Amino acid sequence: MATTPHQQAASRTGVPAARAQLDDLAGIAIAHLNEQLTALCGRLVAALLDVDDPALDAHTVYQRVKSGNLLKSNSYAYIHLASAALEEGVRKEVDVLAPTRKQLLDRAAGELALVPLAEMDRSVAFGGISRPFEAACAELLATLNVRLGYLLGRDTLRLAQNPFRPDVILTALHQAWTEFEPDQQSHGLMAPLLRPLVLFDFAPLYEALNQSLAAAKGESDALRIRKTDNAARARAERASGQAALAQQLRQFFGSSEAPGDGVAAGIPLIPDLPSMPQGSGGWRPSGAAGFHGGVAAPAIAPAPAIAPAPLAPVASAGPHAGWAEPGAFAPAVAPPPGLLELLVKIGHGLPPQPAAAAPQGDVFYLPRLKQSLPRGSLSRGDESTIDLLARIFETVFIDETIPKETRELIQYLQAPVLKAALLDKEFFFQEQHPARRMIDLMSRMGWEQRGGADDPLLQAMRRGVDRVGRDDGAAAFADAVAELEASLESEQNAAAAAIEAPIAAALKQEKLSAATRSARNAVALRLGGGDVVAVVEAFLEEKWTSVLTIAYSVEADKPGAVGSATRTMDDLIWSVRPKITQEQRRQLIARLPALLATLNQWLDIIKWQDADRLRFFAELAECHASIVRAPIVLSPERQLEIALEVAQQDAQRRIDQEQALAAAEDAAAAQAQADPALAAIDGLERGMWLEFAQADGSVRTVKLAWVSPLRSLFIFSTGARKEAFSLPVEKLAEAWRAGEARVVRQDGVVARALADAMGLAVNDPLAGAAA
Repeated sequence: MATTPHQQAASRTGVPAARAQLDDLAGIAIAHLNEQLTALCGRLVAALLDVDDPALDAHTVYQRVKSGNLLKSNSYAYIHLASAALEEGVRKEVDVLAPTRKQLLDRAAGELALVPLAEMDRSVAFGGISRPFEAACAELLATLNVRLGYLLGRDTLRLAQNPFRPDVILTALHQAWTEFEPDQQSHGLMAPLLRPLVLFDFAPLYEALNQSLAAAKGESDALRIRKTDNAARARAERASGQAALAQQLRQFFGSSEAPGDGVAAGIPLIPDLPSMPQGSGGWRPSGAAGFHGGVAAPAIAPAPAIAPAPLAPVASAGPHAGWAEPGAFAPAVAPPPGLLELLVKIGHGLPPQPAAAAPQGDVFYLPRLKQSLPRGSLSRGDESTIDLLARIFETVFIDETIPKETRELIQYLQAPVLKAALLDKEFFFQEQHPARRMIDLMSRMGWEQRGGADDPLLQAMRRGVDRVGRDDGAAAFADAVAELEASLESEQNAAAAAIEAPIAAALKQEKLSAATRSARNAVALRLGGGDVVAVVEAFLEEKWTSVLTIAYSVEADKPGAVGSATRTMDDLIWSVRPKITQEQRRQLIARLPALLATLNQWLDIIKWQDADRLRFFAELAECHASIVRAPIVLSPERQLEIALEVAQQDAQRRIDQEQALAAAEDAAAAQAQADPALAAIDGLERGMWLEFAQADGSVRTVKLAWVSPLRSLFIFSTGARKEAFSLPVEKLAEAWRAGEARVVRQDGVVARALADAMGLAVNDPLAGAAA
């Protein structure tokens, strides 16, 4: 038999990996066999003490009763000996099949020795005793031989090479008996008892070994979804970008600590903002300091009473130094007198002035504050702080996707945020800084809310702005953030409840699609070799696929449904194959009632009740009858040889189909990974915002509200908390490739504004020269 590419690949993995897996299989086999020993002892005692056969002579009866009572009184000793013998026998066969490097060297150094005649006789004798067990498990053994061949990178193993074959188990049980029974005349009593009725079913053992080998290769009858973790990679890339931005900002502030003219030193300052529309005249915060309604320049005389002083560097022993969790926020080092002292003196704000008298040029508080102060009265660090904060609030104010009332609310945070940033420069470096978090949350909640003045989100924002206006300390920001997050969580829960129905329908659709695919794959793996009669093959394709689909659909709620339906299918296929031994025919007759009952139960579930069902069972009965009536003209040895050969061919075909299916799924996964659109879609996460180009040229901004578990369906919602639409992954990929869909707003508004400002700084030639 030619070596397949898979076997060649397996051989390149090296003996150590295969040997390790063989050792694991040996452990599974030994554990399974040990579980059977206690019940086996009871059956052996009953068989030894059953002396009603008149053909038994008095001496044999005496020997059996004596040995039976000995085993009954000392069963623990026999169990111990049998367990040790089974482990020794299985491990020895594993060493023969896949020896370690040391064993190979020892074997090469030793001299060849002839096998004793007694050993040869015992091997022949136990070969005959194990024949019924081999015939009963022919298909499972053949499958195991093929899988072991794949594991070792060889051709399919012969039965004599299988370390878990029945005669290894039977030999170990007999060896334990000879050690247990001190009377040599009673040693021969065990061999006649090593038959299927006295021992146990070997099929579960071989099923467990086959399942372990299949699982090690990632094989499964269920649908295998191979997704690259693009979402995690996207998160890592964003985290890396945020870390780079924080590092750049640290360097920027580090170069701005010395006093002097920032412009002359090459530090780019944020220019004054262009003409902006005035407030809407609607809600205004309380009259606390920092929330005056006017926007005129401060009436501050340029007196030298406040000497310019540079900000001291913020002591930082780690990424979170200088700020703490909400409720415990405190600066590591208080800044020296300077701009912060000025803010305290002027009450954090500007004198009130009617909106009609406000100038039309500068409408932001921060740029005019800097203009109102004498040139050189601020340290470069203070100027940089004002400039960066001005850029942040400008970014919010010109973002038309945020409702106007929300933007105006955020503008009232300028003075409190300026004080927080002066107290702790970590505002610029840490996304979770309470003051920064408040700006980001209000901006995002602005995207969400569309409910008017009474919207709960808008009311929560108003209360937060009032709170930090009355007390702009760190605790006030932390409390405001806590309330905003609670309001946002409540809003998200309400949004999730609004789309429960479409989510349930999508889950049902995806589950059914996956179950149907798994069912078709399971049936396809068992057909196509021409060894299944036509009536059964058509039945499996047309009807049993529906049964398996239901089984896969309910497996989560009713574990074992898939196993039951699959075993029934395998038993049906086995029942219509030729039975060339009397033992196989006896098994068929014994198993038919249970098989037919299970078949009818599953067919009742799919409601197949027409005349075709009666016709199928009539044809099936005729097929079974012809199998049982067929003459047997072969010797028992030839019968077993043919049975094993047929089972091996079927196992080889099935495993080849499994490998082909795995290869096809690998190719599909590789193709998906190579497709930039699918890779980007695989990185989408719930809560992200996307833009979709419309036919009229407009852009529709929606939030990803839900992603199905298998990522085959995406549901998007609008800011009004209503379901917008759902898209299957194929349609979303088409829109992505056509440039009609893209992700927006992955970072907070503060991070975006800082990144833009630092981009200008990096590209500024004077700043580069100064650095």
